[in-house]
Amino acid sequence: MIVYQSTRAGFLRDSEENAIEEIVAQAFLQKTKRYAPTPEFRAWRHSLMQMVDVLADDDLPDDMGVGIEFGIPYSNKRIDFILSGHAADSEPRAIIVELKQWSESRVTDKDGIIIAQRGGPAESEGIHPSYQAWSYAALLEGFNAAVHEGGIQLKPCAYLHNHVRNGAIDDPRYAAHLDKAPVFLRGPSEKQKLRAFIKQHVKRGDNAELLYRIENGRVRPSKMLADSVAGMLKGNKEFVLIDDQKLVYENCLARAAQASDTRKQVVIVKGGPGTGKSVVAVNLLVELTKRGLTTKYVSKNAAPRAVYAQKLAGHLRKYEIASLFSGSGGFHTTEPNIFDVLVVDEAHRLNEKSGLYGNLGDNQVMELIRSARCTVFFVDDDQIVTLSDIGHTEELRRWAAYFDAEVSLLELSSQFRCAGSDGYIAWLDNLLGIRQTANTDFDRGAFEFGVVDSPRDLHQLIRDKNRDNNKSRMVAGYCWDWKSKKDPNAWDIEIPEHDYRAQWNLGSDGSLWAIADNSVEQVGCIHTSQGLEMDYVGVIIGPDMAWRDGRIVTDPSKRSKQDRSIWGYKSQAKSNPEIQDRVDRIIRNTYKTLMSRGMKGCYVYVSDQALRTAISE
Repeated sequence: MIVYQSTRAGFLRDSEENAIEEIVAQAFLQKTKRYAPTPEFRAWRHSLMQMVDVLADDDLPDDMGVGIEFGIPYSNKRIDFILSGHAADSEPRAIIVELKQWSESRVTDKDGIIIAQRGGPAESEGIHPSYQAWSYAALLEGFNAAVHEGGIQLKPCAYLHNHVRNGAIDDPRYAAHLDKAPVFLRGPSEKQKLRAFIKQHVKRGDNAELLYRIENGRVRPSKMLADSVAGMLKGNKEFVLIDDQKLVYENCLARAAQASDTRKQVVIVKGGPGTGKSVVAVNLLVELTKRGLTTKYVSKNAAPRAVYAQKLAGHLRKYEIASLFSGSGGFHTTEPNIFDVLVVDEAHRLNEKSGLYGNLGDNQVMELIRSARCTVFFVDDDQIVTLSDIGHTEELRRWAAYFDAEVSLLELSSQFRCAGSDGYIAWLDNLLGIRQTANTDFDRGAFEFGVVDSPRDLHQLIRDKNRDNNKSRMVAGYCWDWKSKKDPNAWDIEIPEHDYRAQWNLGSDGSLWAIADNSVEQVGCIHTSQGLEMDYVGVIIGPDMAWRDGRIVTDPSKRSKQDRSIWGYKSQAKSNPEIQDRVDRIIRNTYKTLMSRGMKGCYVYVSDQALRTAISE
């Protein structure tokens, strides 16, 4: 989606006849069905008039394409300004301009990171504009078939129209990024340099044809982490780290470099579903290992580790895989500081005790921090899905303080799953009563979502979606017993009124259900889907969740008695009345986690008719 499209002549005419920010804001409302945030409106007012001045040059072709606010597929990122046309040899070109209103900045020693005042009263670290412009161009080329296959050359740059050249923004430490995307600053000479850059790459206009091709270009399949692990461990740059991902990555590397036996480091990275926690975690594993640091990727969840191991088979020996990837339960006997860095993914799933019978060790959080000079925890408190999960943010901070460790609290907020729809995740939070948001709906054009009237139809829909690449799956709340564990011919999930029968995935495929052939016929649960992603996910919302008196309520008694997520909650409730609230939250978190596994879409069948109606409205 491009919010505003025109030619250079049309853009200049619009800016003369009306306030250009008002035109863009109206187009934004029409395209997204929501009003532009006030800070964004102010940014358009100031920066777009600067681009009016830049383009007010008769040597530039009148029919050069102008695009404002282009949404990059599979993300919530938008490119500020695009110019399109052809080079002297008729090669199609698109110039990407990242616009900033900064007036000053300060250097850091972290790659691609700079300190600036970014709209608030205080300075903060963030991405250098040249890196940002280049990374957005890389994302667009990776996801847009018209760019990738159509020979469109992208030329990124940054324009900081309030920033004087003070030796910081163009410091030699940023040379590699400046070479990929030059930065233009305040003043007539800088404006002239930007014009020269545009003229160098676009000699003839295209009447915005390339913008039309880009906007309507086929979206290329997104990379999934599991498919890219082998390439990453070989040193290939499989993913471009964007904005807060890059900032978190560089800060984690810096903390790892500072860590010692006497100066422990604990980094807590908070991030919701689809913000790239696992992508950053695996990138850290690769880079830290390459730097010669003894590093291990740790996850309580067996499913992601099993999938990674399967994808790495043939690339690494089994002992090499085991040396890089580990469960969280084997550190109770580890000597202090034996590791340089432990990268702990899905840290919210950590348990207190380890071992098959929960009788080993004292506390997994404590044991992990004790075992490494630097421990990086990736955590989402809203994905705690069992009573035994203890790895919430406050528990991590408590044990960091116990070891007198320096704590860094970082956050991943950019959405790269659910088609990049922040609105969908906020709508889920509001619908499920996890937190109140203003999102009573979301942009249905940005992310596929639907309520299906029967589980049979839902399963068939997911089978159809799965035919292309075996990356769509069925999941459900754990409301049905695992009968097929003892009898392979037994059905687990049975919904007679819709003549629907299915088996849980916990049989032959085990933790490899997400990638196994023909496992679309089985239904996954929270324990084998958390930490993984699919193209499309079909979710059966069981009778443990219903709609009563205008809100969602939960009923743990409707859960299978075999589900260990809330094992023993009734007996615990006798001495701890807060257990009921924890169980309620676990059920809500479970469905949020299941409903946010899809990259492209989520479809649901809802057992409770009233809830089905409420979600459908």
